[in-house]
Amino acid sequence: MTFSAVIVAAGSGTRAGPGQAKQWRSLGGKPVLRWSVESFLAAGAAEIVVVTTEDGALVLPEVLKGLRGWKGARGGATRALSVQAGLGALSDRPADEPVLVHDAARPFLTRTTVDSLLSALVGKDGAFPALAVADTLKRAAPGGAVVTTSRDHLWRAQTPQAFGRATLVSAYEAWDGDTEPTDDAQVVEAAGGSVTIAPGDPLLMKLTYPEDFAMAERLAGAARITRIGQGFDAHRWGPGGSVWLCGVEIAH
Repeated sequence: MTFSAVIVAAGSGTRAGPGQAKQWRSLGGKPVLRWSVESFLAAGAAEIVVVTTEDGALVLPEVLKGLRGWKGARGGATRALSVQAGLGALSDRPADEPVLVHDAARPFLTRTTVDSLLSALVGKDGAFPALAVADTLKRAAPGGAVVTTSRDHLWRAQTPQAFGRATLVSAYEAWDGDTEPTDDAQVVEAAGGSVTIAPGDPLLMKLTYPEDFAMAERLAGAARITRIGQGFDAHRWGPGGSVWLCGVEIAH
């Protein structure tokens, strides 16, 4: 199944601490954003739109140097506007072709997650990966009162989230601009669309706080592939009494 992708990389990432926005920071030797672009290319994306700020557009060619199949788009003042800008930048592809919208701050995307989303989307208006809430939930009411909230039927939504392209475009056109949606599935839900859950991935974490980067560095290190090679070299003996090899004199 062919699909396109919109990667939202226009945020400032202030909660991640001082310095560069998190999508431009180095993780395992390459920028956070590059992880997601490489993952989508490996999964077979027909087209990738990366939505950035004006400043981000200046560094994007260097960040994605050597990669093909992507284009840049200018983001808006909010995530919702940035997603719409990304959708508008897609080429004239089939209206029902799936588009996957992804947060650049989730670098550890796998082909398995993409395939699960595309399968779950069949017969639905949208699909998103999610993990069941495992921790006990507490609600702190004004005044200091603490109430335990049931975690039954609660899920932690992740990205990428998959939709038919025309479905997502029309849902955003119908969205009430006075409020900011927290994800794209919410927009399709509000438009009356049928949205389903696909299996999430615990490693598909969102880099939000400084400590998240420390964890991500360990994961990136574990993902590195160790390569071992073996070579063979031969030299004809020539005139002379010896040859030096690796600091050792060999007589002949």
